Amino acid sequence: MEENNFSIWTEKYRPKKFSEIIGQQEIVRRLKAFTEKKNMPHLLFSGPPGTGKTTTALVIARQMYGDNWHQNFLELNASDERGIDVVRQKVKDFARTKSIGDAPYKIIYLDESDALTNDAQQALRRTMENYTQTTRFILSCNYSSKIIDPIQSRCTMFRFKPLSKEEITKIIERIAEKEKITVTDKAKEALYEVSGGDCRRLENIMQSSASITNKIDEKTIYDVSNYAEPKEIREILTLCVKNNFPEAKKKLLDVMLNQGLSGLDVIKQLQKEAWNLDTSDKAKLEMLKATGDMEFRLVEGSDEHIQLEALLARFILINQEK
Repeated sequence: MEENNFSIWTEKYRPKKFSEIIGQQEIVRRLKAFTEKKNMPHLLFSGPPGTGKTTTALVIARQMYGDNWHQNFLELNASDERGIDVVRQKVKDFARTKSIGDAPYKIIYLDESDALTNDAQQALRRTMENYTQTTRFILSCNYSSKIIDPIQSRCTMFRFKPLSKEEITKIIERIAEKEKITVTDKAKEALYEVSGGDCRRLENIMQSSASITNKIDEKTIYDVSNYAEPKEIREILTLCVKNNFPEAKKKLLDVMLNQGLSGLDVIKQLQKEAWNLDTSDKAKLEMLKATGDMEFRLVEGSDEHIQLEALLARFILINQEK
């Protein structure tokens, strides 16, 4: 590794052209048409983290303005600067000035705009209206429902989806080739499982693993990401199906202590692996319902060890009823 800094490492692989963006082909096709004609409406990017929203906004700026894109592009993170003063000062000051060069307008990118307060969003709607001649806005958010309707109606919305297994594998292979590291097939499976289609998380885990060894295997991935191996979670559930509470409890505590997992981490993995059990469909549905109830209790602040033991007991009772 040349650098052990995640932001620098990520920047090395950030796409510079639309053709390099992986996993959002339909969105790229429509945005490419906007930039080629240099005629773009306000945009609203919505979707899970790590799916390419910020990268796409930066590619738009590079394609629109070339080497001078920094001068005509303002990026703000609305989760840090979320009050009405930011809209009235930084955003408005940048929006009211004319673009540099032959660009038809500037671009203001508001990342995590669903964190803006309601007052700030109300001020933003007027700013978007008043400075249409000189500025276009790109808003990015995880939940579009948190953006007020007047702003949504002023924007063309693009919904980003998590990356598929094939797309995640393509990214892994590209990084492995450029960084001269080896990633086993099982490690690729584990990376997809742990990242959940989040490219940012994928690169972070890969860099952490590569700082330990140049040959990344399945165990390294799970150790670095504080994620229990699926077979260990399946073993806990199988013990519940077999009505062996003491062993299931012991195995669960071992996994939590060895991997440093929180109760919520365990709940998510139990929910995912419950589908793979050798039990009736009705029992699986009851177990999923029980994990949902328990997740709510943990979020409310209940003791995680007591609640997880109660969940295992519930799993055993469900399979006894079967």
